[in-house]
Amino acid sequence: MSENPSPVPCSPVHRSPLHDFLAPASIAIVGASADPTKRGYKAMVGLIKGHYRGRIYPINPKVPEILGVPTCATLDDVPGPIDLALICTPAKTLPGLLEECGRKGVKGAVVLASGFRETGPEGARLEQQVLDAARAGGVRIIGPNTSGMFNLHHDVNLLDLRNARPGDIGFISQSGNMLLALVLEAEHNGHVGFSTYVGPGNQTDVGFNDYLRYLGEDERTRVATLYVEGFRDGQRFLEVAREITPVKPVVVYKSGATELGKKAASSHTGALAGSYAMTVDLLRQVGVSVVHHSDEILPVAEGLALMQQARGRRVAVIADGGGQATITSDRLSESGLELAELSEATRKRLAAILFAQASLANPVDVAGSSDADPEVLARCVEIVADDDNVDAIFLVGMFGGYHTRFAESLLGGEMRAAEAMIELARASGKPLVVYSLYAPVKPPALRRLHEAGLPVYASIEQAVQVLQALAERGLYLQDRHGQPLQAGVVADEAMQAMFARAQNEGRDLYEHEARALLRTHGIAVAEERVAHSADELGAAVEKFGDQPLAMKVVSKDILHKSDAGGVKLNLVGEAALREAYDQIMASCRAYDPGADLRGVLLTPMARKGVEVIVGVVRDPIFGPVLMFGLGGIFVEILEDVAFRAIPLSRRDAETMVDQLKARKVLAGVRGEPPVDKAALVELLLKVSSIVSAYPQLSELDLNPVIAYADGYAVVDARIIANRAVASS
Repeated sequence: MSENPSPVPCSPVHRSPLHDFLAPASIAIVGASADPTKRGYKAMVGLIKGHYRGRIYPINPKVPEILGVPTCATLDDVPGPIDLALICTPAKTLPGLLEECGRKGVKGAVVLASGFRETGPEGARLEQQVLDAARAGGVRIIGPNTSGMFNLHHDVNLLDLRNARPGDIGFISQSGNMLLALVLEAEHNGHVGFSTYVGPGNQTDVGFNDYLRYLGEDERTRVATLYVEGFRDGQRFLEVAREITPVKPVVVYKSGATELGKKAASSHTGALAGSYAMTVDLLRQVGVSVVHHSDEILPVAEGLALMQQARGRRVAVIADGGGQATITSDRLSESGLELAELSEATRKRLAAILFAQASLANPVDVAGSSDADPEVLARCVEIVADDDNVDAIFLVGMFGGYHTRFAESLLGGEMRAAEAMIELARASGKPLVVYSLYAPVKPPALRRLHEAGLPVYASIEQAVQVLQALAERGLYLQDRHGQPLQAGVVADEAMQAMFARAQNEGRDLYEHEARALLRTHGIAVAEERVAHSADELGAAVEKFGDQPLAMKVVSKDILHKSDAGGVKLNLVGEAALREAYDQIMASCRAYDPGADLRGVLLTPMARKGVEVIVGVVRDPIFGPVLMFGLGGIFVEILEDVAFRAIPLSRRDAETMVDQLKARKVLAGVRGEPPVDKAALVELLLKVSSIVSAYPQLSELDLNPVIAYADGYAVVDARIIANRAVASS
């Protein structure tokens, strides 16, 4: 924390081309107008009243000047170079205008018009024409259908937002109203400002990944903040975020319960993919701070900009009221934070300055000790900050309002306490977050804290979200060191040929083929035998002896075997096998008379354990994604699962297992031993490697996998082949 935070630069390998026009030395307003109701007028006003220092070129063939600035009839008539064009004209004019931009050497164009793919096929065709014209001329497009942009540190305000003050929060938002809401909230806050804002619109050309790279490189931006309704290239966004988040916080509010809506899917994993929960998991995997409520966006962005990170989840709470201390404890627990265990030395030091009735356990309730001396709170903050068990400090109560609540003479003590807290925060490196009942009225002590870069919140819930974001970022930065992404295995020629056969026959892998792929690459799979007819069942008895067996139909046409009556369990002896075989064949023919039945698969029954599911889909937005969760009702009803983008690091795999709400089941309940977590982590990493090596693999379901204290057993394996990708 510092009173005047220095810029946070980011130096990725490739410099963003957006620098060439988001901080322009010259701007053309195409469709500039003298009509105050038009965007072409508002943009002119925003530039002139904002004291823009570059050249302004209004483009309007009908009038000689607008607001005292001479106009040009066309872009070709502009006497100098143009970095940025704001195009305020209707959609149908865009292809021709972008050709003009290309001839003139315009680097970027902000396209306000709507009427493109959001309107249907005809609009989509027009949008493609716009993109083709822009690419032919080397022009980058913001939008179309954008709310516009500003860069306040360069006096570029194409929105004419006069209450937006320069600051260090970069904001990209698919909602113009969300920008207005944050600007008004920042104005009320009084200490928050913005660097760059862009409305990405349809993302026809420039997308969220491009904006994130730009904000990551921008020295005036300390935190990149995004309101996202939908990603167009989520996989690329994750790649860029993986580069940016180690050097600069990134905050995302993702609206909508799903990315593309629920779709009919051929696997459990496919049915759960594309969800809001999946998007959140993938963003957090690459270090993004995700907020779930719109009123958390600005507080979390401000907190991360000022304090960057905490080293862990252990929070010391200092409160001047028991009720709010209890509420705070509840919110901390719900958010996954911990009440720090204060050392005995810390408790003794607190006891020496607090009343006897004070609570010295965390949360520390000063119990009236500060009513006549607010500086006690600063001394408490100093004491807990010295404790190695504490990662962050949360001051809760009425600080700033003591002189109002009790006696005016206390104002001096509050100001001295504020200065002490400021110095402490600078020296300790541990975040200090303040919640005060008096925050809405901004008393002097709270104003001083805020001016010095210590955020003050009027909501316990918002303050806790800030603490959570600081902790998650700190832990992410610690965990990412020495955590390389898992490399893909070398694809096996026989397995490639197996995929080729399946693709040529227009089918997915049979289960025994899926098992062969897993076994080839080191995944523990029980032995199996395929019986193509009842006469081959005796060979299975010879192979497996008197072990109870599971029997499953082999058919490219029956994907969900249980639904068709294609599964029989606990079969012992040839007679039982023959009876089950006949029943399966009859049931499957009744289920689908035209089904191609290739016999049955026989495997030993797995011993009792904990059922889990491992799955993979190739998401249309985010690419290959791995899912892990508890099996049975946990996946089908509770949807208690975790997602990570492939490839994984070892830490990714470990956190998947730890993330589950029902993780206590894995740790052992009712006398059962804990499962072999290390073996599950290895399974997830091996699956990730297989998916990276075989683009022909479209979806994978290992459900269930039985987890044991000494390993695991894959009971059922389903692999769906990508018909569009040929085997090499």
